[in-house]
Amino acid sequence: MHDRSPSPAKLTDTERLNRLRLIRSDNVGPRTFASLLRHFGDAAHALERLPDLARRGGASGPGRICSEADAAAELAACRRFGIDLVAPEEAHYPARLATIDDAPPLLAVRGAREVLMRPMIAIVGSRNASGAGLKFAGTLARDLGDAGFVVISGLARGIDQAAHRATVASGTVAVLAGGHDRIYPPEHEDLLAALLEHGAAISEMPLGHVPRARDFPRRNRLISGASLGVVIVEAAHRSGSLITARMAAEQGREVFAVPGSPIDPRAAGANDLIKQGATLVTEAADVVSAVTPIMERPVMLGAREDDEPLDFATDSGNRERIIDLLGPSPISIDDLIRMADVSPAVVRAVLLELELAGRLERHSGGLVSMI
Repeated sequence: MHDRSPSPAKLTDTERLNRLRLIRSDNVGPRTFASLLRHFGDAAHALERLPDLARRGGASGPGRICSEADAAAELAACRRFGIDLVAPEEAHYPARLATIDDAPPLLAVRGAREVLMRPMIAIVGSRNASGAGLKFAGTLARDLGDAGFVVISGLARGIDQAAHRATVASGTVAVLAGGHDRIYPPEHEDLLAALLEHGAAISEMPLGHVPRARDFPRRNRLISGASLGVVIVEAAHRSGSLITARMAAEQGREVFAVPGSPIDPRAAGANDLIKQGATLVTEAADVVSAVTPIMERPVMLGAREDDEPLDFATDSGNRERIIDLLGPSPISIDDLIRMADVSPAVVRAVLLELELAGRLERHSGGLVSMI
């Protein structure tokens, strides 16, 4: 059982260093990185243009561009830690993760890297899980592992750790919200060490990064993005697991939910997902039968908004018209293009300039707003 994907390329050392500099520079997120790389051809040319583009976007001063020395130091620290920084077109970058709009430009990978090439199923759920929920998560994970799948989760307390512990021998992937040396929660350092023998840990954060509240939703998009589908085992209303389910749906992944007691608030979110059309799961076979047809198809890199051309040669009138339409409330890029009555290439270029100036925020679903 395997996921088919194109033959991998390999970055030169110089390009890897420059890509690291680019993604570690101020106001460069994964989507902006992809747009810059596509437009300018390589990271070196994109780095050269950053100051000018930020100035055009109205930056108050020059933003910090990661230095060659800082990037080289990070690469050296990764090597000492046994970490590879892998680009989407390279081996050991999960094929499905590479297809999402905001795929990490460089993924920090540690452990048995070949496990990242196998088909993955995400299992996530309540940190404050019931005994029955923990037992079911472990059984489901073990059965999926026996069926040849890799279980991916977030190393959190509760359901996540139960799924990881059940698949230490068959291979499991932990997605970290912080750097590889800043494990959260700290009591799961032993679990992480155990799973690295047959599994792997991945993160988009640099070494030394302590996870903050806003880093967990970012981590969740990697959990869903790398997987064929996401199984929710116990999730209250307004839980992180439901964010993962929403991201999975936006990414075109299968969403599964395990039904629970209607009088247990920990099951309310999962039960709601089933009402909304998530596939009900009572055993591993429910998941396997749903994802088997998907695995028959090769993993393709779909067209993304980042793939569309940019046109930086617009006049000030167009730029002002686009900026006037933006405000603190998110608006879709498609609506912006229609209302501004200018080409998509111009709108995307102006948005990129505003983002590099630190004035624009991107939201899921192709929405943007002014900061």
